[in-house]
Amino acid sequence: MSKVKYYYDSDTLSYRKITRKKRRTFKYVLAFLFSSALLAFFFVFLGSQFFESPNEKALKRELSNMQLQFDLLNKKMAEAETVLANVEDRDNNIYRLYFEANPIPEEQRKAGFGGVNRYKALEGFDNSKLIKESNKRIDILQKRIVVQSKSLDEIAVLAEEKEKFLATIPAIQPVNNEDLTRMASGYGMRTDPFNKTRKMHWGMDFTAPRGTPIYAAGDGVVERADSNSSGYGNHIRIDHGYGYVSLYAHMYKYNVGKNQKVKRGDLIGFVGSTGRSEAPHLHYEVFKDGKRINPINFYYGSLTAEEYSKLLDRSSIENQSLD
Repeated sequence: MSKVKYYYDSDTLSYRKITRKKRRTFKYVLAFLFSSALLAFFFVFLGSQFFESPNEKALKRELSNMQLQFDLLNKKMAEAETVLANVEDRDNNIYRLYFEANPIPEEQRKAGFGGVNRYKALEGFDNSKLIKESNKRIDILQKRIVVQSKSLDEIAVLAEEKEKFLATIPAIQPVNNEDLTRMASGYGMRTDPFNKTRKMHWGMDFTAPRGTPIYAAGDGVVERADSNSSGYGNHIRIDHGYGYVSLYAHMYKYNVGKNQKVKRGDLIGFVGSTGRSEAPHLHYEVFKDGKRINPINFYYGSLTAEEYSKLLDRSSIENQSLD
């Protein structure tokens, strides 16, 4: 029970009870609450400067983890850029050079994105610049990968075409070395065996016994298999595509017919001495775009370096041809 307080009234010469006015009481209460709130705010502020709340600790851990992940992402992007740059370099300086294709310009590979601001939604944050740069880097990396992917698709097509080309051109000696008596005459000016004058010999003569197998020098289609060409006797012409045609003359008999498809190394006929021929041999010619060229340049598929060197020496001797 609260104590009752009195004061002495000199007018009435008596003690009167002290009564507190409500307004004054309200002021006291308000002052107390304000000072308490101010004190509480002070302690909270002081505590926030020296102590972390559980929520702040969680946010700090999350921010630290995000920074770590961002650093790892940057490292991975740098590694991807290095690997891609290596592939791009090989693509331009090896693959495209080999297949005689134009290299892709650096500006095309690493071009950015013009027009509308693609990164406007990333603005207004504390780390907006960092986020925008990372997104730009990823976008350019993705574009470079797309360009390189399309380039490799093109290289694959070129490789397939090159493989087909290498299979079709006449690239092996049409008579096996073990079946040869000798390489009688090569491409160039030679002495005619019949009138003894010097004239151009447009092919190579391979001396071999009658009936020796003759093989297709490359994939193709038999264009002719007849004796209707002056001087060649029984002969075969194979169209290899890409402007290449090979001719096999003075044959004893055929093993293929007109319009028949053949593969490199297929048996197409046998050595003979038909037509304008002095002895059993194979007269072999190669045409490119309708013009005769030296067959010696097309034996990379069947001879060793030593064998090719010997053949080159023998074919360069200016002797008498056999046709």
